[in-house]
Amino acid sequence: MREHVGIVGTGIYLPETIMTAKDVSKATKGVWSEEAVIKKLGFKKKYIASNRLEDGTQEMGVAAGRACLKNTGIDPMDIDLILCIGEEWKEYPLTTSGIYIQEKIGAKNAWAIDVQQRCCTTVAAIKIAKDMMLQDKEINTCMIVGGYRNGDFVDYTDKAMSMMYNLGAGGGAVILKKNYGKNEVLGTHIMSDGSLARDAGVEIGGTINPITEENLQEAYKSLRVMNAKHMKDALNEISMPNWIHCIDRALEKSGLTRRNIGYLGVLHFKYSMHKYMLSLLNLSEEQSIYLDNYGHVGQIDQILSLELAQKSGKLQEGTIVCLIAAGIGYSWSANVIRWGKVIE
Repeated sequence: MREHVGIVGTGIYLPETIMTAKDVSKATKGVWSEEAVIKKLGFKKKYIASNRLEDGTQEMGVAAGRACLKNTGIDPMDIDLILCIGEEWKEYPLTTSGIYIQEKIGAKNAWAIDVQQRCCTTVAAIKIAKDMMLQDKEINTCMIVGGYRNGDFVDYTDKAMSMMYNLGAGGGAVILKKNYGKNEVLGTHIMSDGSLARDAGVEIGGTINPITEENLQEAYKSLRVMNAKHMKDALNEISMPNWIHCIDRALEKSGLTRRNIGYLGVLHFKYSMHKYMLSLLNLSEEQSIYLDNYGHVGQIDQILSLELAQKSGKLQEGTIVCLIAAGIGYSWSANVIRWGKVIE
Protein backbone atom coordinates (compact mmCIF):
# COMPACT_ATOMS: atom_id res chain seq x y z
CA MET A 1 0.00 0.00 0.00
CA ARG A 2 1.30 3.46 -0.88
CA GLU A 3 2.10 5.76 2.01
CA HIS A 4 -0.76 7.91 3.22
CA VAL A 5 -2.32 9.35 6.36
CA GLY A 6 -5.86 8.45 7.43
CA ILE A 7 -8.31 9.71 10.04
CA VAL A 8 -9.05 7.08 12.68
CA GLY A 9 -11.76 8.96 14.55
CA THR A 10 -12.84 11.93 16.64
CA GLY A 11 -13.86 12.95 20.14
CA ILE A 12 -15.91 15.91 21.37
CA TYR A 13 -16.52 17.54 24.75
CA LEU A 14 -19.30 20.09 25.26
CA PRO A 15 -20.00 21.90 28.55
CA GLU A 16 -23.32 21.44 30.32
CA THR A 17 -24.14 25.17 30.31
CA ILE A 18 -26.33 26.45 27.47
CA MET A 19 -26.91 30.01 26.27
CA THR A 20 -30.04 30.32 24.14
CA ALA A 21 -30.91 32.88 21.49
CA LYS A 22 -33.26 34.40 24.05
CA ASP A 23 -30.39 34.71 26.53
CA VAL A 24 -28.23 36.40 23.90
CA SER A 25 -31.04 38.82 23.13
CA LYS A 26 -31.26 39.75 26.81
CA ALA A 27 -27.48 40.19 26.98
CA THR A 28 -27.66 42.70 24.12
CA LYS A 29 -30.29 44.57 26.14
CA GLY A 30 -32.85 43.92 23.43
CA VAL A 31 -30.81 45.42 20.58
CA TRP A 32 -30.96 41.96 18.99
CA SER A 33 -34.29 40.17 19.27
CA GLU A 34 -34.45 36.43 19.87
CA GLU A 35 -35.85 35.99 16.36
CA ALA A 36 -33.02 38.00 14.81
CA VAL A 37 -30.39 35.98 16.66
CA ILE A 38 -31.94 32.79 15.28
CA LYS A 39 -32.63 33.93 11.73
CA LYS A 40 -29.79 36.38 11.04
CA LEU A 41 -26.94 35.23 13.29
CA GLY A 42 -28.04 31.64 12.77
CA PHE A 43 -28.12 29.91 16.12
CA LYS A 44 -30.80 28.74 18.53
CA LYS A 45 -28.39 27.92 21.33
CA LYS A 46 -24.72 27.51 22.05
CA TYR A 47 -22.60 25.82 24.69
CA ILE A 48 -20.66 28.10 27.02
CA ALA A 49 -18.07 27.33 29.66
CA SER A 50 -18.97 27.42 33.33
CA ASN A 51 -16.60 28.23 36.18
CA ARG A 52 -16.09 24.52 36.84
CA LEU A 53 -12.55 23.25 36.51
CA GLU A 54 -13.78 20.76 33.91
CA ASP A 55 -14.59 23.63 31.55
CA GLY A 56 -11.09 25.08 31.46
CA THR A 57 -9.57 25.28 27.99
CA GLN A 58 -6.97 22.62 28.68
CA GLU A 59 -9.35 20.39 30.63
CA MET A 60 -11.87 20.42 27.77
CA GLY A 61 -9.03 19.29 25.52
CA VAL A 62 -8.27 16.46 27.95
CA ALA A 63 -11.93 15.39 27.96
CA ALA A 64 -12.10 15.45 24.17
CA GLY A 65 -8.82 13.53 23.93
CA ARG A 66 -10.14 10.83 26.26
CA ALA A 67 -13.37 10.64 24.26
CA CYS A 68 -11.35 10.22 21.07
CA LEU A 69 -9.29 7.41 22.59
CA LYS A 70 -12.48 5.67 23.69
CA ASN A 71 -14.16 6.10 20.31
CA THR A 72 -11.17 4.83 18.34
CA GLY A 73 -9.78 2.19 20.70
CA ILE A 74 -6.30 3.67 20.28
CA ASP A 75 -3.86 3.00 23.11
CA PRO A 76 -2.51 6.37 24.35
CA MET A 77 0.94 4.79 24.56
CA ASP A 78 0.84 4.41 20.76
CA ILE A 79 0.52 8.16 20.17
CA ASP A 80 3.78 9.62 18.87
CA LEU A 81 2.80 13.28 18.44
CA ILE A 82 0.25 15.67 19.91
CA LEU A 83 -0.55 18.86 18.02
CA CYS A 84 -2.58 21.02 20.38
CA ILE A 85 -5.08 23.37 18.75
CA GLY A 86 -6.34 24.77 22.08
CA GLU A 87 -6.66 28.49 22.47
CA GLU A 88 -4.35 30.93 24.27
CA TRP A 89 -7.13 31.81 26.74
CA LYS A 90 -6.58 28.98 29.21
CA GLU A 91 -6.11 28.05 32.84
CA TYR A 92 -2.51 29.26 33.17
CA PRO A 93 -0.75 31.58 30.69
CA LEU A 94 2.56 30.41 29.23
CA THR A 95 1.86 26.73 29.93
CA THR A 96 1.99 24.39 26.94
CA SER A 97 -1.47 22.88 26.61
CA GLY A 98 -0.38 19.94 24.47
CA ILE A 99 2.10 18.78 27.08
CA TYR A 100 -0.55 19.03 29.80
CA ILE A 101 -3.02 17.01 27.71
CA GLN A 102 -0.29 14.48 26.93
CA GLU A 103 0.19 13.83 30.64
CA LYS A 104 -3.50 13.66 31.49
CA ILE A 105 -4.41 11.17 28.76
CA GLY A 106 -1.38 8.96 29.41
CA ALA A 107 0.43 9.51 26.11
CA LYS A 108 3.82 8.91 27.71
CA ASN A 109 5.61 8.13 24.43
CA ALA A 110 4.45 11.23 22.58
CA TRP A 111 5.90 14.68 22.27
CA ALA A 112 3.64 17.71 22.07
CA ILE A 113 3.55 21.20 20.65
CA ASP A 114 0.90 23.94 20.54
CA VAL A 115 -0.06 25.44 17.16
CA GLN A 116 -2.13 28.58 16.62
CA GLN A 117 -4.07 30.04 13.72
CA ARG A 118 -7.28 30.98 15.53
CA CYS A 119 -10.30 29.28 13.95
CA CYS A 120 -8.19 27.88 11.09
CA THR A 121 -5.99 25.88 13.43
CA THR A 122 -7.60 22.44 12.95
CA VAL A 123 -7.32 22.50 9.16
CA ALA A 124 -3.73 23.76 9.41
CA ALA A 125 -2.89 21.12 12.03
CA ILE A 126 -4.22 18.33 9.79
CA LYS A 127 -1.85 19.49 7.04
CA ILE A 128 1.04 19.81 9.49
CA ALA A 129 0.36 16.35 10.92
CA LYS A 130 0.16 14.72 7.49
CA ASP A 131 3.35 16.38 6.25
CA MET A 132 5.25 15.49 9.42
CA MET A 133 4.07 11.89 9.45
CA LEU A 134 5.04 11.28 5.84
CA GLN A 135 8.50 12.78 6.38
CA ASP A 136 9.35 11.30 9.79
CA LYS A 137 9.46 7.51 10.11
CA GLU A 138 9.15 7.79 13.90
CA ILE A 139 5.70 9.43 13.79
CA ASN A 140 2.96 6.94 13.03
CA THR A 141 0.06 8.14 15.17
CA CYS A 142 -0.87 11.76 15.88
CA MET A 143 -3.60 13.32 18.00
CA ILE A 144 -4.83 16.81 17.16
CA VAL A 145 -6.62 18.11 20.25
CA GLY A 146 -7.65 21.23 22.15
CA GLY A 147 -10.25 23.32 23.91
CA TYR A 148 -11.91 26.64 23.14
CA ARG A 149 -13.77 29.25 25.22
CA ASN A 150 -12.93 32.60 23.63
CA GLY A 151 -16.60 33.52 23.94
CA ASP A 152 -15.80 34.50 27.53
CA PHE A 153 -14.48 37.80 26.14
CA VAL A 154 -17.60 38.81 24.22
CA ASP A 155 -19.34 42.01 25.29
CA TYR A 156 -22.91 41.59 24.07
CA THR A 157 -23.56 45.31 24.42
CA ASP A 158 -20.90 46.03 21.79
CA LYS A 159 -22.89 46.26 18.54
CA ALA A 160 -19.76 45.90 16.43
CA MET A 161 -19.22 42.45 17.94
CA SER A 162 -22.42 40.85 16.65
CA MET A 163 -20.40 38.66 14.29
CA MET A 164 -18.94 36.99 17.39
CA TYR A 165 -22.10 36.63 19.47
CA ASN A 166 -22.13 33.00 18.32
CA LEU A 167 -18.85 32.12 20.07
CA GLY A 168 -19.26 29.07 22.29
CA ALA A 169 -17.09 26.57 24.14
CA GLY A 170 -15.98 22.98 23.84
CA GLY A 171 -13.14 20.60 23.11
CA GLY A 172 -12.29 18.41 20.15
CA ALA A 173 -9.79 15.74 19.17
CA VAL A 174 -9.00 13.75 16.05
CA ILE A 175 -6.49 10.93 15.65
CA LEU A 176 -4.56 10.41 12.42
CA LYS A 177 -2.58 7.29 11.60
CA LYS A 178 0.04 6.62 8.95
CA ASN A 179 -0.99 3.96 6.40
CA TYR A 180 -4.30 3.46 8.19
CA GLY A 181 -5.96 2.21 5.01
CA LYS A 182 -9.07 4.37 5.41
CA ASN A 183 -10.25 7.99 5.43
CA GLU A 184 -7.25 9.42 3.59
CA VAL A 185 -6.23 13.05 4.08
CA LEU A 186 -5.69 14.46 0.60
CA GLY A 187 -4.92 18.07 -0.37
CA THR A 188 -4.97 21.22 1.73
CA HIS A 189 -4.75 24.89 0.81
CA ILE A 190 -4.34 27.80 3.22
CA MET A 191 -4.21 31.56 2.68
CA SER A 192 -3.53 34.43 5.06
CA ASP A 193 -3.76 38.21 4.71
CA GLY A 194 -1.59 40.17 7.13
CA SER A 195 -3.28 43.48 6.35
CA LEU A 196 -6.05 42.30 8.72
CA ALA A 197 -3.70 41.05 11.43
CA ARG A 198 -4.82 43.54 14.09
CA ASP A 199 -8.33 44.35 12.96
CA ALA A 200 -9.78 42.11 15.69
CA GLY A 201 -8.55 40.64 18.94
CA VAL A 202 -8.55 41.06 22.72
CA GLU A 203 -7.62 44.71 23.12
CA ILE A 204 -6.64 44.78 26.80
CA GLY A 205 -4.28 42.42 28.59
CA GLY A 206 -1.14 42.34 26.46
CA THR A 207 2.01 44.43 26.59
CA ILE A 208 0.46 47.35 24.66
CA ASN A 209 -2.58 47.76 26.93
CA PRO A 210 -1.82 45.94 30.19
CA ILE A 211 -4.53 45.13 32.71
CA THR A 212 -4.75 47.76 35.45
CA GLU A 213 -7.01 48.36 38.44
CA GLU A 214 -8.98 50.83 36.37
CA ASN A 215 -9.62 48.61 33.34
CA LEU A 216 -9.83 45.21 35.04
CA GLN A 217 -13.53 44.58 34.42
CA GLU A 218 -13.37 45.96 30.89
CA ALA A 219 -10.32 43.85 30.05
CA TYR A 220 -12.16 40.57 30.42
CA LYS A 221 -14.78 41.68 27.90
CA SER A 222 -12.43 43.30 25.40
CA LEU A 223 -12.56 40.95 22.42
CA ARG A 224 -13.24 43.60 19.82
CA VAL A 225 -13.23 44.56 16.20
CA MET A 226 -10.56 47.22 16.52
CA ASN A 227 -10.71 48.47 12.93
CA ALA A 228 -14.32 47.80 11.99
CA LYS A 229 -14.49 49.62 8.64
CA HIS A 230 -11.26 48.15 7.31
CA MET A 231 -12.20 44.65 8.36
CA LYS A 232 -15.76 44.83 7.03
CA ASP A 233 -14.75 46.36 3.70
CA ALA A 234 -11.93 43.86 3.19
CA LEU A 235 -13.94 40.78 4.14
CA ASN A 236 -16.88 41.80 1.97
CA GLU A 237 -14.50 41.98 -0.97
CA ILE A 238 -12.14 39.04 -0.45
CA SER A 239 -13.50 36.54 2.06
CA MET A 240 -15.77 34.39 -0.10
CA PRO A 241 -13.42 34.47 -3.14
CA ASN A 242 -10.53 33.41 -0.89
CA TRP A 243 -12.58 30.57 0.59
CA ILE A 244 -13.62 29.30 -2.83
CA HIS A 245 -10.01 29.57 -4.01
CA CYS A 246 -8.85 27.45 -1.05
CA ILE A 247 -11.54 24.85 -1.78
CA ASP A 248 -10.67 24.70 -5.48
CA ARG A 249 -6.92 24.47 -4.84
CA ALA A 250 -7.34 21.76 -2.16
CA LEU A 251 -9.49 19.79 -4.61
CA GLU A 252 -6.97 20.34 -7.41
CA LYS A 253 -4.17 19.03 -5.19
CA SER A 254 -6.36 15.99 -4.55
CA GLY A 255 -7.04 15.35 -8.24
CA LEU A 256 -10.70 16.31 -7.78
CA THR A 257 -13.18 19.07 -8.63
CA ARG A 258 -16.19 20.70 -6.94
CA ARG A 259 -18.42 18.03 -8.52
CA ASN A 260 -16.77 15.42 -6.31
CA ILE A 261 -17.64 17.03 -2.95
CA GLY A 262 -20.06 14.86 -0.99
CA TYR A 263 -19.92 16.58 2.38
CA LEU A 264 -18.88 20.12 3.32
CA GLY A 265 -17.73 20.53 6.93
CA VAL A 266 -18.42 24.20 7.61
CA LEU A 267 -17.64 26.36 10.59
CA HIS A 268 -20.62 28.22 12.02
CA PHE A 269 -21.37 31.59 10.47
CA LYS A 270 -24.57 33.41 9.61
CA TYR A 271 -27.12 31.28 7.80
CA SER A 272 -27.35 33.43 4.67
CA MET A 273 -23.62 32.99 4.06
CA HIS A 274 -23.90 29.25 4.71
CA LYS A 275 -26.61 28.91 2.05
CA TYR A 276 -24.70 31.13 -0.38
CA MET A 277 -21.57 29.01 -0.08
CA LEU A 278 -23.55 25.81 -0.69
CA SER A 279 -25.10 27.38 -3.80
CA LEU A 280 -21.69 28.38 -5.17
CA LEU A 281 -20.54 24.78 -4.77
CA ASN A 282 -23.82 23.36 -6.11
CA LEU A 283 -24.40 21.45 -2.87
CA SER A 284 -27.65 20.75 -1.04
CA GLU A 285 -28.20 21.42 2.65
CA GLU A 286 -28.22 17.65 3.15
CA GLN A 287 -24.55 17.65 2.16
CA SER A 288 -23.55 19.73 5.17
CA ILE A 289 -24.55 20.30 8.79
CA TYR A 290 -25.41 23.78 9.98
CA LEU A 291 -24.28 24.17 13.59
CA ASP A 292 -27.27 26.21 14.77
CA ASN A 293 -27.56 24.16 17.97
CA TYR A 294 -23.87 24.63 18.84
CA GLY A 295 -22.77 28.08 17.75
CA HIS A 296 -19.19 28.67 16.72
CA VAL A 297 -16.71 26.69 18.83
CA GLY A 298 -13.72 28.14 17.02
CA GLN A 299 -11.42 25.58 15.47
CA ILE A 300 -13.39 22.77 17.11
CA ASP A 301 -16.16 23.27 14.51
CA GLN A 302 -14.48 21.09 11.88
CA ILE A 303 -14.05 18.17 14.30
CA LEU A 304 -17.60 18.59 15.55
CA SER A 305 -18.97 18.68 12.00
CA LEU A 306 -17.00 15.56 11.07
CA GLU A 307 -18.26 13.65 14.12
CA LEU A 308 -21.87 14.73 13.57
CA ALA A 309 -21.66 13.76 9.89
CA GLN A 310 -20.33 10.32 10.75
CA LYS A 311 -23.01 9.71 13.39
CA SER A 312 -25.80 10.86 11.06
CA GLY A 313 -24.69 8.60 8.20
CA LYS A 314 -23.59 11.39 5.87
CA LEU A 315 -20.16 9.81 5.39
CA GLN A 316 -20.35 6.74 3.19
CA GLU A 317 -17.72 4.67 1.39
CA GLY A 318 -15.98 7.03 -1.03
CA THR A 319 -17.55 10.27 0.22
CA ILE A 320 -15.31 13.25 -0.54
CA VAL A 321 -15.24 15.49 2.52
CA CYS A 322 -14.13 19.11 2.36
CA LEU A 323 -13.45 20.84 5.68
CA ILE A 324 -13.24 24.62 5.57
CA ALA A 325 -12.26 27.27 8.11
CA ALA A 326 -11.46 30.94 8.54
CA GLY A 327 -9.69 32.70 11.38
CA ILE A 328 -9.23 36.31 12.41
CA GLY A 329 -5.88 37.62 11.40
CA TYR A 330 -7.03 36.78 8.65
CA SER A 331 -6.79 33.28 7.24
CA TRP A 332 -8.83 30.92 5.07
CA SER A 333 -8.33 27.20 4.56
CA ALA A 334 -9.74 23.99 3.15
CA ASN A 335 -8.71 20.39 3.12
CA VAL A 336 -10.03 17.26 1.48
CA ILE A 337 -10.57 13.77 2.88
CA ARG A 338 -11.69 10.66 0.99
CA TRP A 339 -13.83 8.68 3.42
CA GLY A 340 -13.59 4.91 3.26
CA LYS A 341 -10.93 2.61 1.84
CA VAL A 342 -7.77 4.10 0.38
CA ILE A 343 -7.66 3.89 -3.43
CA GLU A 344 -4.44 2.38 -4.72
